[in-house]
Amino acid sequence: MRPSADRGAVLSHDRIFKRATLPAILLLAGTMPAMAEGLDGAALRLPWALPFVGMLLSIALLPLLAGHFWEHHQGKIAAFWSACVLLPLLAASGFDIAGTALLHTALLDYVPFILMLLALFTASGGIVVSGNIHGSPVANTVILAIGTVLASLIGTTGASMVLIRPLIRANDNRRHNVHVVVFFIFLVSNIGGSLTPLGDPPLFLGFLRGVDFFWTTTHLFHETVFAAVVLLALFFAVDRYFYRKEGIRRGDPTPDSPVRLRGGVNMALILVIIAAILMSALVDLGGMHVAGFEIKWANALRDVILLGVTIASVRWTPARDRAANGFSWGPIVEVAKLFAGIFICLIPVMAMLQAGRDGSFGPLVALVTHADGSPNNAAYFWASGALSSFLDNAPTYLVFFQMAGAGVPAAEMAQTLMTHGAMTLAAISLGAVYMGANSYIGNAPNFMVYAIARERGVAMPSFFGYMAWSACILLPLFVVVTLIFFE
Repeated sequence: MRPSADRGAVLSHDRIFKRATLPAILLLAGTMPAMAEGLDGAALRLPWALPFVGMLLSIALLPLLAGHFWEHHQGKIAAFWSACVLLPLLAASGFDIAGTALLHTALLDYVPFILMLLALFTASGGIVVSGNIHGSPVANTVILAIGTVLASLIGTTGASMVLIRPLIRANDNRRHNVHVVVFFIFLVSNIGGSLTPLGDPPLFLGFLRGVDFFWTTTHLFHETVFAAVVLLALFFAVDRYFYRKEGIRRGDPTPDSPVRLRGGVNMALILVIIAAILMSALVDLGGMHVAGFEIKWANALRDVILLGVTIASVRWTPARDRAANGFSWGPIVEVAKLFAGIFICLIPVMAMLQAGRDGSFGPLVALVTHADGSPNNAAYFWASGALSSFLDNAPTYLVFFQMAGAGVPAAEMAQTLMTHGAMTLAAISLGAVYMGANSYIGNAPNFMVYAIARERGVAMPSFFGYMAWSACILLPLFVVVTLIFFE
């Protein structure tokens, strides 16, 4: 009886999507005048942002409210919201404008973004830390510190997947081990990834938009070191308290074995990834024009290398290493489907933000701007962070990046923000990366670490229980960061 019931529910949901799509498309089509050339953000109205909002709310709420439906229909949900943008855009502005906008988003943003994540995800999934470490406060703090540094080199997802299992094994004899995983999410899955475009998806999107590779390293270094040192010191104090409270109550259930690192081939492949991204930033090989925008040969070569790294990792990694890490393609497939919808839904939003005060987002621009027209960097930090706490931090970063550069030609936006708007860009970057740690859904690795810890027997806090941890620990830290660096 159960399969037929599930099938009926699926059919019912499909009918709902089909019936909802047409009115949404007609609503949007009626809010935009026909345009002969270019996507004019000043002519777009707020209903064009509804698919983007709907996409992000679907990601935030459906896993909690309708988990079974979400798990089986993520692609359809992304396709629905994408259709709510593309079909009215096609009807109102014609194939040339709609097609060019889609091609621009696919070739310059989506494909490079997914290929970088895919390469790092695949290579890091073949690096295995085996053996057993005893989870003393010193050992745990060292592991968290290593993971914090590693996050900027192989990404927050890669560092989290490499280190979370060894950390759980090290503390499987501890009665109080929840705080270990919570601080791991704070540091390794989020804050540690703020120093390079490899570290966290928002920063890589900035890199694709023209932000120099080492700009984040030089401009976010002091803030990140401060936040990391404070959290590591606080963790050591908390862990030391619980460690002393427990005493030696029982032996470590994991047999003693030497710590070993396997996956040398994948470590070398990660170096290839780093070299390819640096090459695309430093080498000018010319380019070609496609549908009115330029594709640089260095970027195309980078993407080919990233794809080659992925294939090489799959072919050269022993199956036992993937199995030891519990590796599966599910997370990256989910990210690919959802971000396809996110990037498409961002097309009109980006155009409206580019219009600045003349566009529909004029009031939002005013919110993060002082009366004299200068940017309010503290407001940028908290606004980008607040949204990144509950919505995906990569598109949130793009929204505020575009907002900060409103009125500046797209080709000059990154250079302007890196120089005249350096503090504003730093505030946006730090808000998006840091505050992704405020909830389980703020950044992709958060929920992956949560799921692995639950599977390994750690009594992880609920969604709101985790937020109580972040509210007590992270929010005061972010207030101090604001007072020191943005006031």
